[in-house]
Amino acid sequence: MSARKKRHRPATWLLIPFLGIAACSTGGFSASEGQVYAPGVDLQAEAVDQVETGHRLLAAGQYELAISAFNRAALDRGKIDGEILSGLGSANLGLGRLGQAEALMRRVVKEEDALPEDWNNLGVILMEAGKTQEAVEVFRRAFAMDNGESVAIRDNLRLAIEKSEIPATDTVSSEDNYKLVRHGSSEFVISP
Repeated sequence: MSARKKRHRPATWLLIPFLGIAACSTGGFSASEGQVYAPGVDLQAEAVDQVETGHRLLAAGQYELAISAFNRAALDRGKIDGEILSGLGSANLGLGRLGQAEALMRRVVKEEDALPEDWNNLGVILMEAGKTQEAVEVFRRAFAMDNGESVAIRDNLRLAIEKSEIPATDTVSSEDNYKLVRHGSSEFVISP
């Protein structure tokens, strides 16, 4: 045998076990019954609204993912509007980032089209930060803008007034639940 044939013989011996394993398989890469495979991506489908996704993630308590969704929404829209800022503020509040949440919500309420829900959410953040007196005023503004129609805003105002009247030495009830209000029908509850 020539030197050339001897050199290739070990490579052939290495392939035999792999061929044996392939012969024992149930059909290669084809799907067998009962197995689940991820569907392909429909490139023609309409994109998902990232703001709605962000709100759903907030409701599920997935605050980091909500921030990502709101950031994608800002990229899709080409701007950061009040709804996106409000969502980012709510997500940061959920993560305990009170400074960032407060700064974002203050930006929202500075805009001329700020909603009562935005003022309410700023009040919740202020309550969490221990700024009770300012929160009472913010809740009053939200209540007035809403004409007293929102039960969540009314409850938040009531709780804030009660808390502001309690001396600092008294303990505060852990049953107080402040509600973040979404730009829609859902409410997010934050416990102090």
